[in-house]
Amino acid sequence: MGFVGPPSKKLRANGGYKGGFELRHALIVAGCLLLGSAAVSGVAAEDAYPARPITFIVPWGPGGGADQLARIASKLMEQELKVSFPVINVPGATGQTGLTKLVSGPSDGYSIEVMTGDTFALFTAVNARFKLNQIVPLGIMIQQPSGFFVKIDSPWKNWADVEAAARTTPLRVAVTGFGSPDEFTVNYFRNKGMKLEAVPFAEPGLRYSSVIGGQSDLVYEQAGDIRSFLDGKQIRPVIFFSDKVFEAYPDIPYSEKLGYDVKLPQFRVIIAKAGTDPAQVKILSEAIKKIGTAPEFAAYLKQQLGEPQSFIPADQAISYMNKWLEEASALSAATKAKP
Repeated sequence: MGFVGPPSKKLRANGGYKGGFELRHALIVAGCLLLGSAAVSGVAAEDAYPARPITFIVPWGPGGGADQLARIASKLMEQELKVSFPVINVPGATGQTGLTKLVSGPSDGYSIEVMTGDTFALFTAVNARFKLNQIVPLGIMIQQPSGFFVKIDSPWKNWADVEAAARTTPLRVAVTGFGSPDEFTVNYFRNKGMKLEAVPFAEPGLRYSSVIGGQSDLVYEQAGDIRSFLDGKQIRPVIFFSDKVFEAYPDIPYSEKLGYDVKLPQFRVIIAKAGTDPAQVKILSEAIKKIGTAPEFAAYLKQQLGEPQSFIPADQAISYMNKWLEEASALSAATKAKP
């Protein structure tokens, strides 16, 4: 390339340098404005929550009560928060596998979980893997009495028959897992002289089919979770663990009336990991409060045979959970299994 000399007099006379400088200056300013606008938009997009799907963990297999709750809650929360809530089932270890997934992940507000009383009861152990301060309750969604159920053609027509048989013959009880209220209840009756044996099933479908197929003699469950089997005349209740009659089955005896001090209710709560931004917790808990008091959710509670006033908002949930944990601890201590 040859030498390029200075601009001609004509170019200088026509403002060549000045015009080029002004053009470059204008382009630089415009570029800065665009970058600034993009940065502001990026911050706004980052600050908008939720900005992407929120994973909804179910620490049990498909088809059970926790799974059913997550399905209805995810649908209603999608309508409220305008993002999807994909449900993933992570069963195992009485719900601890799913809880591990939640608390080992980031506290970024993009994972929540349905925790059940079955898993929460494990918090009573001296060397419990989890503590209450590792989670943040967003709302207690459902409360239900539990009970023992038998297959429809069981030779035991009522609780008196079951009790009489269990005093002479070992009976297998399908439960969610060891360390759960299910096992506490089985141990309670073992201490009363009944030969009951807890058999854990993490998958709800296997738990239900075990009693229908005869692999188990009884199943510890909530009526709403197995309503299709009740309505289909495959399973029937023999006792409910409660301090009052269960209105859906007024002819079935309840534990307090029979003199049994075992009535820990089932509950299911939606939780986030501790350390989640309080602003995100507020958004989630307010959305959950809206769906927890919505007519569609009331219809779900009715279908599930849950307490009509089941819902407890986030600011009251800890108090309920602490009281429940105290009762579970007392029951656990009083019902250590006898050999």
